[in-house]
Amino acid sequence: MPDNLQHQKPNSDAQSTEHIKSGSGMLHIAPKRKAGLKRLYWIPVALFWLILWQIVYQFVHQDLLLASPLQVFGRLAELCRQPDFWLATLYSLLRIEAGFILAVLSGTVLAVLTARYAWINHFIYPAVSAIRSTPIASFIILALVWMSSNRVVIFIVFLMVLPIVWTNVMEGIRKIDPLLLEMAAVFQLSRRQIFRYIDVPSVSPFFIASATTGLGLAWKAGIAAEVLSTPANSLGGRLYEAKIYLETPELLAYTILIITLSLLLEKLLVAILQNTGKYFHRHGRIEIPGNLDKKPAVQGENSIESTSEKNNKSGGLT
Repeated sequence: MPDNLQHQKPNSDAQSTEHIKSGSGMLHIAPKRKAGLKRLYWIPVALFWLILWQIVYQFVHQDLLLASPLQVFGRLAELCRQPDFWLATLYSLLRIEAGFILAVLSGTVLAVLTARYAWINHFIYPAVSAIRSTPIASFIILALVWMSSNRVVIFIVFLMVLPIVWTNVMEGIRKIDPLLLEMAAVFQLSRRQIFRYIDVPSVSPFFIASATTGLGLAWKAGIAAEVLSTPANSLGGRLYEAKIYLETPELLAYTILIITLSLLLEKLLVAILQNTGKYFHRHGRIEIPGNLDKKPAVQGENSIESTSEKNNKSGGLT
């Protein structure tokens, strides 16, 4: 082979190797760029709705009925410079989140009890059905007779979120795979191990769905309770005052603030719950406890026959 061809071959191989590396590098960069673009999808969506808002404002052309986006965001910027504005936001946040946390804890405990003891479900289900069917305004008016305006908000949020958490968590408990429980019995796992490796990973999707749905409803019910009960330092009370004095820009500014707070808190809650769920999935079903390294407990012939008979009756596989 000529010398010039022998010298050109290694160079061509090196160039092809560099080309492959650069191509693989571009393949790694492309998904990252796509993920970054997906996070910015809200920008054109927000621009669309702002443009549509401005068009409707130009068509209505009455500031009393509808304020322009520029007026609303200008008024919101003015409110942000007032200390009372942040104080009202903080108090409303504390009231609503207090009711939400109480509802999540109580709903989870009730779901565990009703899933374990069927007779408790007979007493809880009618009350939950009544809560779902009754309008929020009726509960708010009754609560105003029973308690102070500050406690009304917490009570209403608790009352509206509790049925959602209870229903979803109880459904998740009932849908735990019985084969996993049989495996835990065979390998003699403790109750703590069953809770960590089976119960939590199975119920977590239902819990996350109930928590995110309940948080949005908590803000709706909490602000409605504040509008009717008008407690001191509350966003609902500010909304009511803006409605009385026909301050449309301020009314819309508080509405945008409430929507933004609700969305941000929902995103934060989803991130926390998803990270927690990933931890339990990573250290739950996938991680093998020490008991599983041992051989399962030896069963006698009678127990094996009884197990096979149960499976045959239920139609399951042995």
